[in-house]
This record gives sequence, C-alpha cells and structure tokens, in this order.
Amino acid sequence: LTRTKAQRIKEDQSNDLHGHPSYVLNPHLSTIKEDILYHFNLGTASHDLPAMFGDVKFVCVGGSPWRMKSFIQYIAGELGLGDPKAEYPNFCEGTDRYCMYKVGPVLSVSHGMGIPSIAIMLHELIKLLHHAKCSNVTVVRIGTSGGIGGLEPGTVVVTKQSVDAKFQPQFEQVILGKTVIRPTDLDEELAQELLQCSKEIDEFNTVIGNTMCTLDFYEETGQARLDGAFCSYSEKDKLNYLNEAYSAGVRNIEMESSVFASMCKLSGLRGAVVCVTLLNRLEGDQLTSPHEVLVNYQLRPQKLVGYFIKKQLQKSN
Repeated sequence: LTRTKAQRIKEDQSNDLHGHPSYVLNPHLSTIKEDILYHFNLGTASHDLPAMFGDVKFVCVGGSPWRMKSFIQYIAGELGLGDPKAEYPNFCEGTDRYCMYKVGPVLSVSHGMGIPSIAIMLHELIKLLHHAKCSNVTVVRIGTSGGIGGLEPGTVVVTKQSVDAKFQPQFEQVILGKTVIRPTDLDEELAQELLQCSKEIDEFNTVIGNTMCTLDFYEETGQARLDGAFCSYSEKDKLNYLNEAYSAGVRNIEMESSVFASMCKLSGLRGAVVCVTLLNRLEGDQLTSPHEVLVNYQLRPQKLVGYFIKKQLQKSN
C-alpha cells in the first residue's frame, strides 16, 4: 500500500496542476459531507481549515502537551514571529485529548503516549493537512528515549529506520482480521540535514541510527526493563537482548516511531524522528539524573528542529 515511484511522479504532476498534494488515500472521504476531526475539535464545516492552516510547512509533534506548548513559544522567538513568553491559543481547546498551537508556518501538536494515541492523532493531522490544502510539509516527532550502547545520556538520535522488537523495519497492523505489514523507512536526506544542523549548533552529540519502537514502557516487545510490576526474565537475558539490538543498529528505544514512520511513508509526507536519550539502558532502567539535567536534555530535540526550520525558511526566502 505504499506509493510506487510511478504513482509519485503522477502525483507530482497532479500537484503542479492543482497546487497542493493529497496526503490521504481514502476514496470514501470525498463522499463525506462534513469531515469532523473529532479529537482536534475541528471540522470542515465548522472551521475554515485552508484559512487557518493552509500556510503550514512544518509540523512538530511530541507526546507531552507541555513540551509542544514550550516548542511553539521557542520557535516563535527563534523566527521572530512572537514573544517566547506569550500564551498561544490552543486550537484543540474544548477537548482534552491533544493540544495544537501554531505560529507562522509551524504547527505544534501533542500526540500522547504510545502507538494507539499517536496513530489517532496522525489520521486527523493528515486529513487536516489535506483539507487545508497544505503542500511541501515536513513532519518531525521530537521526544525522549532510552539509549543503547556507548551513547552518553543527552545524545540526540535521528532515526534512520524504526524497527520492531525483532529488529525488522516494519509496522504490523491487523485490519479487518488480516495482518498488514507496512515499511518504516524515514527520509534519509532529511535525517542527514538534521545531522548537519547539529554539527552547526555544536552543543550536543547527535547520531543517526535505528530506533526500536515498543508497545509498552516496561517488559513488552523490546523494553526489557527489570523494574515493572511483572518480569519473567533475568538481568542476563535483558543485557543479551539489548546487545543484540545494538548489533542490529538500534541506538534508542521509544514507543511511537513505527506508526509515525509508516504513516509518513504512506501519505508521502517528509518525516523524521528526533529523540534525546535520557539514560543508557545497558546500565540501568530508572531515571536517576537530577530534574534540571533531564529538562535540559529534553530541550535538545527542540533546539535542533528549531534550528533546522529557521535554516529552511532562510533558504526559501
């Protein structure tokens, strides 16, 4: 179900004629009189989506509502579009599922924790971009993760591929009782651009590597933690597995990248995952660094992506 090269060429030609791409692959949407983006508290009849969001070129998503509010304040200051201490309106006000902020061509959206939560958000985000007639959009997930191997805590990992607990670059879904496998490759050129931006900032270490996406924070599908309510394996088992993951190219572990990568690929959106490592999982499971240190780490993906956006806008101008 991924777009072939021929399909992409045809779409590019169509984009030139109609002025914007169609990120959705659902023939049923054209039959819906009003498309209600329920979890955003937005809709095609209740809101003028092209007027509100048509100029969006960059979408930054992250789990925490606080983090995404902080990001929009930060990027407003970086781009000279607003006061970094100002309060910006939440477009999802009226629902407690997600938050959404916008300044200039940048949209900042929270997605909650785990694959189901981010998948729901991405469906509605992709439809929003479609209805708003946005074009040439880049989507970046920023977040936190556990590192593997010799990475120092605070290292930023830009994902090459999201892999499952068996280290395969795929996202598995069951649709109408049938297993559907979708690829999880991310935009390599975009990953290299972000790595270059980190070199130009020159304040923290950044690497490109595979990211293992799991279904749980504790024991299920790859986390291999020893500190959950249940644990059926030994510390030796854990270390053997995580060393296997490292040998397979995995450099960090989180819980959203697989569905993010697969949906970006399916929709044709240029996507990246940028996560900071809070600890080395080969050395422990619990976060013991001081709070102020962890807060500083969490700002690193924000700073890298903000620099990238500013650089891209300067280039286009």
